[in-house]
Amino acid sequence: MKRLTTSLLLQAALLITLLAPATLAQNGDRQQPVARKEAHVTEIHGYTLKDDYFWLREKTNPEVIKYLEQENAYTEDMMKPTKELQETLYKEILGHIKQTDLSVPSRIGDYYYYSRTEEGKQYPYMCRKKGSMDAKEEVLLDLNKLAEGKGYLGLGAYNVSDDGNLLAYSTDSTGYRQFNLHVKDLRTGQTLGENIERTGSVVWANDNKTLFYTTEDAVSKRSDKFWRHVVGSDKNDLIFEEKDELFDVGASRSLDKKTIFLASYAKTSREFRYVAADNPTGQFKVILPRQEGHEYDVDHYNGLFYITTNKDAKNFRVVTAPPGDSSEKNWKTFIPHNPKVKIDNLTTFANHLVVSEKEGGLNYLRIIDMKTKQSHRITTDEADYALFLSTNPEFNTTTVRFNYQSMVTPSSVYDYDMNTRQRKLLKQQEVLGGYDAKNYEAKRIWSISRDGTKVPISLVYKKGVKLDGTAPMLLYAYGSYGSSMAPTFSFSRLALLDRGVIFAQACIRGGGELGEDWREQGRMMNKLNTFYDFIDCADYLVKNKYTSSGRLVIQGGSAGGLLMGAVINMRPDLFKAVVAHVPFVDVMNTMLDASLPLTTSEYKEWGNPNEKAAFDYMMKYSPYDNIAAKNYPALLVHVSLNDSQVPYWEGTKFVAKLRVTKTDNNPLLLKVNMGAGHGGASGRYDALRETAFTYSFMLWQMGIAKRDSPDAASR
Repeated sequence: MKRLTTSLLLQAALLITLLAPATLAQNGDRQQPVARKEAHVTEIHGYTLKDDYFWLREKTNPEVIKYLEQENAYTEDMMKPTKELQETLYKEILGHIKQTDLSVPSRIGDYYYYSRTEEGKQYPYMCRKKGSMDAKEEVLLDLNKLAEGKGYLGLGAYNVSDDGNLLAYSTDSTGYRQFNLHVKDLRTGQTLGENIERTGSVVWANDNKTLFYTTEDAVSKRSDKFWRHVVGSDKNDLIFEEKDELFDVGASRSLDKKTIFLASYAKTSREFRYVAADNPTGQFKVILPRQEGHEYDVDHYNGLFYITTNKDAKNFRVVTAPPGDSSEKNWKTFIPHNPKVKIDNLTTFANHLVVSEKEGGLNYLRIIDMKTKQSHRITTDEADYALFLSTNPEFNTTTVRFNYQSMVTPSSVYDYDMNTRQRKLLKQQEVLGGYDAKNYEAKRIWSISRDGTKVPISLVYKKGVKLDGTAPMLLYAYGSYGSSMAPTFSFSRLALLDRGVIFAQACIRGGGELGEDWREQGRMMNKLNTFYDFIDCADYLVKNKYTSSGRLVIQGGSAGGLLMGAVINMRPDLFKAVVAHVPFVDVMNTMLDASLPLTTSEYKEWGNPNEKAAFDYMMKYSPYDNIAAKNYPALLVHVSLNDSQVPYWEGTKFVAKLRVTKTDNNPLLLKVNMGAGHGGASGRYDALRETAFTYSFMLWQMGIAKRDSPDAASR
């Protein structure tokens, strides 16, 4: 395959002056690119997979770049009528944001650490003050300066040694998630000689000079190696190499600073090793050997390991075990399994444990007093909300910090006294422009899928919107990897709500909102449930007159982009328009190529198509392989040239094939970010402009694009 690709690249180089990457076809008064076809065939399991656009994978081929630029030019031309609306939306969203702002400081040792933003600057400043917030500011990293001359900047690791003298940080300057590790001496302000490539996790040992870090494979991007490095030396000791292609590695240190953990994790199995944090040259020991289907996590507290395990407990339980022999025979139950409550995480403090839980699709934080063993949940005021732990770097404290928000309540950071149960609001994100939560309605409803399963949907809209089927709606979902969505607040979403749009977020199977069973019912050979749930949620919303098919726009990204591609193949009549961000739509080609990032580790999420049963099932929903000659909704596809998680060619090929296959004249637009990765633009103002662009497409398709202000929508 590599030889074939090389051959094609040479041919492209020789013929670039003779061949155009695309012909042009009429779409009304505009000409749309039509990518040339080049036969590529894969024979497997008695099937012949034909892919005329396989050549678009050749990122270094000038012909490919030219085609992407033609797609961008066509999209720009098609969106010209919305230019004024885009600018209106951008200014409106920006008008809600306090551009010069400060995060809630966190105390670590003698210092208060925080970030701050300045109006007009794309990136934050990472800062600290010693002793109190009245002290002189020390800027540890100026990300705006680091971003100079670059089109992209991502901050990965950001860890200060316990003595406060050294900062280990990593940056990505392309969007490809390729982070380089550096060390800065905070006493002198000098960046030291370390420049370690392709790093992931970064952890300090207690000696304030030893770093543990992971690195990734150059081709597959699988995090597979674990290293030890003493700052200032030129030596990097390889401690562990993960040979199993289903597993990645990651490192952490317990909050009590006693233990450094090395985790090997697959989609359905984990294995932990450990060493004392004050003995960095010690040998890492296995806590529990990996077993298929056994997922567990470990923390250290008061001389014991607290193990959160799914052994005989689908939604997890917590047991304790001695470090010397943590095998099952030495387990003692600490929190028994409750089939109705999923245990997500355990956080240890000096005299308390905090359990992050899910029940009935909602998040909870349970406080356990380790002296009395009594527990209670932090209470909430709204019926549908998001609640999760915030930054908690200190072990010796009776206060836990958490974040609370909802679709109408802005992000709010609280300190909570675990003894007195008193909470203190430290900061609620300010929403400029006269926002009043009382003007909006948020609630949760339940759709019923075709097999009788109830699916929660979070809704928010401006009060006064008529629920008679005439309202436009944006329906969003994800539904993969057991990842959970919560009903969070959004500044930018106000631009839609104030124009009468209802926003709906469906927690479909494949996600983790209702526990492990919810996840299992939407993965592997049950994946079709994810798509059926979404279709049935959309049907429910239409039938119950929240919206109509003619005003329903849907949106999803990454694996949620797979969702978008699958459902428009299955029910294209149900939706007016679709926005797919960095969509995973070329399922079969990607999962058959083990050299691509994420492929092997995701055999346990989608299936391994080298096995016929999995191949047959995945072919039922693979969006690229199920494109057919029929009418499709309007479609906007966002891809990024430097995306390592879902390569740019997936969405690009989908658009190319759909353009010559579909039978309608609805807009089909591809927008390529030529200098970013999976998350799009890294600068905050650039990201807001991307949002304004996407919203203008949505409003255009909803039929309210000409209404360039919220007031106009109310007339």
